[in-house]
Amino acid sequence: MRGKLYGVGVGPGDPDLMTLRAKDVLEKCSVIAYPVRKLGEGGVALNIIKQRVDISGKEIAELLFSMDPDDEVRKKCRAEAMAKMCQMLDEGRDIAMVTLGDVAVYSTYMYIDREIRERGYETEVIPGIPSFCHGAALARLPLMIGEESLAVVSMAKHNLAKAEKALDSSDNIVLMKAFSSIPDIAAMMRARGIPLDRATVMSNVGMADEYIGPLDPERSYGYFTTVLIKKGD
Repeated sequence: MRGKLYGVGVGPGDPDLMTLRAKDVLEKCSVIAYPVRKLGEGGVALNIIKQRVDISGKEIAELLFSMDPDDEVRKKCRAEAMAKMCQMLDEGRDIAMVTLGDVAVYSTYMYIDREIRERGYETEVIPGIPSFCHGAALARLPLMIGEESLAVVSMAKHNLAKAEKALDSSDNIVLMKAFSSIPDIAAMMRARGIPLDRATVMSNVGMADEYIGPLDPERSYGYFTTVLIKKGD
């Protein structure tokens, strides 16, 4: 009998925010897989689950998902990861592939899920708390209230055009993967007459060096940085 693949969101960083369902799945699976950009670099999601789940006796599978700008390189990495997981599933082993935050929000796992299902394997997605939800809660800020709208944009490739469109059309804007785009975000806000104090930076939420506070274009922020902009009161 074939194994089953689970995509498991482990939350933003604080292990206490991992769901009970995620913990149950992680405990039952014989394989814990985690994505990396470079082999041997370790995984933040893996470090989170180690604090609440005994993974001794489980196989830990490091899966390379290159961030190389060449599409062919990225496709080759995904194909190799797929082959590795399919082999384990064919052996009847259940796999939990862990990811930060929520599986449905800019997650590496979602590249895999559809292809695995198309090959006839069973999968299940276990949701987690996204970092921007946790950050907004810590900042005591509503993401949306009343009839307000919300846009979520990734700044991974300095996606300025989409960010500008969101600023022009939405009441509240979440800019994820924004650590290297802070000066650009400040410039976009100033160009539209939006005061910088309408922006809250949520960096490394749930981690030891967490920062929740005002946007400072001169300051350096951690890799896992999100900016919440609220244009209204």
